Amino acid sequence: MKLTAEQVYEKLLNEDKILEQKGQIKFYLNDVDVVVKQKDVVGNIMQEWLECWLKKNGVEYAPSHNTQMPPDFFLNPDDQTKDLLEVKAFNYEAQPGFDIADFNAYQEEIIREPYMLHAKYLVFGYKMQADGYVVIKKMWLKNVWDICRRMEKWPLNLQIKDKVVHKIRPGIWYSESNRVKFTTFSCLEHFISAMEQTVYKNPKTRELSGEWLEDFVASYQKMYGVKLDIPRWNSIADGYVRKKTTNGKAKRAAKS
Repeated sequence: MKLTAEQVYEKLLNEDKILEQKGQIKFYLNDVDVVVKQKDVVGNIMQEWLECWLKKNGVEYAPSHNTQMPPDFFLNPDDQTKDLLEVKAFNYEAQPGFDIADFNAYQEEIIREPYMLHAKYLVFGYKMQADGYVVIKKMWLKNVWDICRRMEKWPLNLQIKDKVVHKIRPGIWYSESNRVKFTTFSCLEHFISAMEQTVYKNPKTRELSGEWLEDFVASYQKMYGVKLDIPRWNSIADGYVRKKTTNGKAKRAAKS
């Protein structure tokens, strides 16, 4: 049977009651077995687990063979421009630490394949107990712009090593705390605005920046018949800095 990403989410949440279940990660070698208690292995294992879940439930899918780019699964194998599903997981007692995508590859890919922007992100927030049991505390189904944010000096939250841009990293979309300085993007157009400005600021892609937005808008319009109106980053940047209020709660700054 075919399920959309939304239907997969609903089935996990309401039929399987995934938030009430727990499991363990075990490793067997020779005659020794161990319960794995390292939290950093859970993310990759959740992707493998979901593939087994899809098979067990008779859900049609095709796996992606490009592990560096979303999605992980095509839920419509006959039309791989629709119903794309990416799986992420993070330790709910810490901040999300997974990668969205390699920036340099992603900025090229969304021009060639703009439908990638509409991949749904199925995100598991888990807790690993002292006995090694993994409990899913929260689960979300999000668009890429719903889980991305800016940072202090860049329009996107990025992994930067030796002044070289590598991965796009997520923000915190589930908290209104004052400690969360930057809010996630409110729409596709603002995410693309941040992408364009990052293409310009990134030395590796700056030479592409003159035509990048024009090429993207044309590709998206050809795919969907919609011409996106993308604002300049400077006109919206301040709207993604959360301002503190006198009662200790934070609020999104008013957009320009």
